Amino acid sequence: VGENFNPFFNGKITGPGINHFQQIPGVFWTFLVFMIACAEAYRLTYGWVNPVGENKEGDESLWTLRKDYAPGDLGFDPLGLKPTNAAELESISTKELNNGRLAMIALAGIVAQELVSGEKVF
Repeated sequence: VGENFNPFFNGKITGPGINHFQQIPGVFWTFLVFMIACAEAYRLTYGWVNPVGENKEGDESLWTLRKDYAPGDLGFDPLGLKPTNAAELESISTKELNNGRLAMIALAGIVAQELVSGEKVF
């Protein structure tokens, strides 16, 4: 039952997942790129030193991260799940990266299978 329910784009996106990209309307991609640009602009202002105005005389601050910024940490932790211990934070960060990499490899396998067979995997 759940496999046949498609609420997105009035159910017009069908067939193998490898072909879904071409079926999505261009307006969606424009909106998505705009939202990604907004998120990246926020991250730039949060993590990087402004090369105009924040640097001291003779200090080269182009392409410089803020001293208190850790890549990927934007301070968003509404449930308070981030470990306070540095070793535990490093361990959980490594686990998250490895699980993300495994998911990308799995998705690549699904896409390759659909590309070769031309049929839906799920």
